[in-house]
Amino acid sequence: MERVKKFLADNAKAGTLRSLTPLIRLGRGWVRLLDSEDRLLDFSSNDYLALAEHPEVIAASKKYLEMFGAGAGAARLMSGDLEINHLLEEEIARLKSKEAALTFGCGYLANTGIISAMVGRGDLIITDRLSHASIYDGCLLSGARAIRFRHNDMAHLEQILQEKRSQFNRCLIVVESIYSMDGDRCPLLQLVELKDRFNFLLMVDEAHATGIYGENGAGIIEEDGVSQGVDIAMGTFGKGLGSYGAYAAASRELVDFLINKARTFIYSTALPPAVVGATLAALYLVKSEPQLREDLHAKVAFFKKQLRKNGLKDDPGPSQIIPVMVGDSVKALAMAEELQKNQIYVKAVRPPTVPEGSARLRFSITRYHQEEDLKRCAQHLAAALGKISA
Repeated sequence: MERVKKFLADNAKAGTLRSLTPLIRLGRGWVRLLDSEDRLLDFSSNDYLALAEHPEVIAASKKYLEMFGAGAGAARLMSGDLEINHLLEEEIARLKSKEAALTFGCGYLANTGIISAMVGRGDLIITDRLSHASIYDGCLLSGARAIRFRHNDMAHLEQILQEKRSQFNRCLIVVESIYSMDGDRCPLLQLVELKDRFNFLLMVDEAHATGIYGENGAGIIEEDGVSQGVDIAMGTFGKGLGSYGAYAAASRELVDFLINKARTFIYSTALPPAVVGATLAALYLVKSEPQLREDLHAKVAFFKKQLRKNGLKDDPGPSQIIPVMVGDSVKALAMAEELQKNQIYVKAVRPPTVPEGSARLRFSITRYHQEEDLKRCAQHLAAALGKISA
């Protein structure tokens, strides 16, 4: 217990102690903290397309709840393999231009399960230095040799491949198409070119791209035209699709392999029917209503324009995830508190989620945000930054 007490005290002093903040969702992007009457506009949600509150998504969720009950009752390989799971997987495979797909309980379970199934001792994994924690944990669980390359540095990756690839039988490279804390894009075209030369399996995490990019909302893989060069397209339902869960889309053979090898799939209860219904409805909306993502992209562009007007960012980055770098964790917390006084709810992201010295406020733009809200947020952000820096 002394170790526990010291850990908590040290993190509190450094400004990196995490705590839960109960809140109530008021609708249309507004929240209220449980111990307050103040309305706050949420800038930390990943419900980018505002589908969690879409009437068709809610209706489908209710329908599946009434038809199939509250829970699946078992893992898929027992008696939890309802027909609706296969319908969802067929839709995902179609969206990602793959032969098959497999659903998981969440993104963390998907990444840890897929990676640890695909490679093991004597194999090589190479991943980006800023990859999500679930990717790193998948690497650890696999027992394979894991090497990191400098963020988005394809020259460094090529150097590692030249030096190490021939020493291992199998090689898996895992990247994110949109990086969750920095909001920048992976150069997938260059990555696929390297794959042709060095013979590795390529897995791309599209958690923050699914539904938002590409002609059909299939993600950066679709937008960059590299679907056939990607062996495993992983993504989540809990962000752009407004639901919950995750998927892997790949060849039929690879999906059958994961059914038999991915422990986080084998030993997990199937997704609740209401979640499956919501996700199916969200997928339909993403494919049939491209204006949803067009609206989001317009709001992202407007907010970045407001940031520049207020002297905050010269290069706001290419996605709906906009980090405002602070550096010091205590200052990042102070900035978040200052913004909260002005009805802006944004979380300070601190180590170990991000590297030491790179604490930040991570703004997620969603379709809930109106231009007046975005303009006001940029103004208050500039004022808070000036106050904390003074």
